[in-house]
Amino acid sequence: MQTFDNAASGAIVLAMAERIIENRAYLSEIDGKIGDGDHGVNMAKGFGMAADRLRDANVSLAQSMDTLGTLLMSEIGGSMGPLYGVMFTEFAEVLEGAETIDAARYSKMLHAGLAGIQAIGSAKVGDKTLLDTLVPAIDAFDAALAQGKSFSDALGLLVAAAEAGRDSTINLVAKIGRASRLGDRSLGVLDAGATSCAIILKELSVGASGHLKATG
Repeated sequence: MQTFDNAASGAIVLAMAERIIENRAYLSEIDGKIGDGDHGVNMAKGFGMAADRLRDANVSLAQSMDTLGTLLMSEIGGSMGPLYGVMFTEFAEVLEGAETIDAARYSKMLHAGLAGIQAIGSAKVGDKTLLDTLVPAIDAFDAALAQGKSFSDALGLLVAAAEAGRDSTINLVAKIGRASRLGDRSLGVLDAGATSCAIILKELSVGASGHLKATG
């Protein structure tokens, strides 16, 4: 069985923050086509604050996610701060106290984050939101495990599904948020939330894969 250590994996969140900050302009550019144009700026602000707090701290993945989630909820404006904030705090709650993280716990973590988002928002798959990335990614991960694939292989399939889900938003009409006012004019543009979610899931899963070790 493959697992990775919770205590030794806090730096995954730092790497995630770096990717979000690197993509700040791109995310805002996408958002500007059908939204407020501030998604990248807001995300970079929140992730940057978390990175500053975590950079010299020797904390677990659970603790890093809790710090990130709390900051996103308290410091980021608009709808995305609370959504990503609750996702990461739910992630942290599932991982808290776990010495090692296996595929089953990783799946439980993802589902808890999804449930948290769904509890505070009304979006569903097909509405041109981050759920168009997150839900297919979770489904692909669970399907891979059900087929007997390894944790590392399942992570790879998760990332592929997340990116396919992101790309699917180009052909969707926005049903939620400011972009929904545009109707069919929202077609032909990636959703910024779906795009940032794909970045987050890829960095999280690549980081987890890099820490995997065989046990048992």
